[in-house]
Amino acid sequence: MDSEVVELRGHVIDSLILPRVLDEIVEAGADYAITTFEVGRTNADPSFARIELRAERAVLEPLLGRLGDLGATRPDDADATTRAADADGVFPDDFYSTTNLPTAVRIDGAWVDVERPEMDCAIRVAGARASTVPMSGVRAGDLIVCGHRGVRVTPLERPRSLDGTFSFMSSEVSSEKPQGLMVERIARMARDVRERGEKILWVLGPAVVHTGSVEAFCELIDGGWVDCVFAGNALATHDSEGALYGTSLGVSLAEGVPTDHGHEHHIRSINRLRRAGSFEVAVRDGVLTRGIMHALVAHGVDYVLAGSVRDDGPMPGVITDMLEAQRAMRARLSGVGLAIMVSTMLHSIATGNLLPASVPIVCVDINPAAVTKLVDRGSIQSVGMVTDVGLFLRQLAGALA
Repeated sequence: MDSEVVELRGHVIDSLILPRVLDEIVEAGADYAITTFEVGRTNADPSFARIELRAERAVLEPLLGRLGDLGATRPDDADATTRAADADGVFPDDFYSTTNLPTAVRIDGAWVDVERPEMDCAIRVAGARASTVPMSGVRAGDLIVCGHRGVRVTPLERPRSLDGTFSFMSSEVSSEKPQGLMVERIARMARDVRERGEKILWVLGPAVVHTGSVEAFCELIDGGWVDCVFAGNALATHDSEGALYGTSLGVSLAEGVPTDHGHEHHIRSINRLRRAGSFEVAVRDGVLTRGIMHALVAHGVDYVLAGSVRDDGPMPGVITDMLEAQRAMRARLSGVGLAIMVSTMLHSIATGNLLPASVPIVCVDINPAAVTKLVDRGSIQSVGMVTDVGLFLRQLAGALA
């Protein structure tokens, strides 16, 4: 059998990194021996473990890759191997598939941080710089990191203080948590993000309109708590329907009952906005005088509307090319310090896949399955709330007022 040595550094015990590494080794059927184990004596001291692995080479190579994603490194790591892509939109066969964790690659004997950590991409090396690149963005001749040697991943460590927001919320997704206290702590996170000069990204579904939460969200926009919004055609459509006709899906927002010919209102709203040409023109010309889209335009808040195959219209400004929509969303992630995702499973998952693991995510939905699916991305920075989105937004707006 062949042998390899890997090392772990950091808070590997209370962050459960060491148990996960040992589970991977056992599941792979490899033998191991912990030859060195130094436990940090205080909360500030890191621990260190050196593990010797023994297995057939066909078992060791994929195992080393999985352990590398957990932060295990070889003590004698060489430079990363790079190969040139031989076609646009195609990686070399043995490309390194990225996680959303902080990653570094070794280039000419020096460790270089990979820019814009994102899962399910490759690492492109250009001179002394390295960055993630999606499959659609690679071009023939780009140097792509291949294999796991010369790649170092740093797992996020679980907060050691029991006073932390995420340690407080680290149990399974449940509707039985103290909602008011959670909202207060999320409000505190938002204040901390703004004090650091970072951005708050919101990902919105049409339920924000259906639940009568438009006014609450507009209060958040007015208060400067919204720096960017990702949404789809439905949010823009039903928000405009509410502003123009006072209905959402043909149901009166004031009385909660269907209106005559209300089923036509959404398509008539789309038509009026398409005639205006853009939301900006509609606000300028007085076609749109209230609602979320009006507030976004009036306050100069950036937004991306990504379409889907089921869209009517679509509204002006909706990006119907999915690759272009991804690029537009990626371009707005720099400086984001908090992402709040409200009642939209598909847009939330898409955004979560683009974000580095270091960005805290709050996911709010009345459907526990939607919250669980996003929180289960694996980041300890994810918080899930199962509650009515209208209640959440009104409480948060009040807490931040």
